Amino acid sequence: MATTENSPTPGYTDDKDQLLKRLARIEGQVRGIAKMIEDDRYCIDILTQLGAVDTALEAVAIKVLEDHVQHCVAGALASGDAKEANEKSRELLEAVQRFAKTR
Repeated sequence: MATTENSPTPGYTDDKDQLLKRLARIEGQVRGIAKMIEDDRYCIDILTQLGAVDTALEAVAIKVLEDHVQHCVAGALASGDAKEANEKSRELLEAVQRFAKTR
């Protein structure tokens, strides 16, 4: 989601460069897996690399979630705006539920 004058800065803004670099490395890992499949590499080697990508994506997701809690949710709770605090709390719970379903 792009920010505008009316929308808040995302919680991950301070870590944006780090996250983009990590995602670029993950993209490279995925390209490597595609090459492994092209080259008819051993199944277990491919599965090992897929597991590494999954773990790396989980780390990115946890960092974004952490930043969301520390910035967006904490800010809403501190604002004293009950409606905003409830909305951010609901968003957080939904995000955690989606994240947990992937396990």
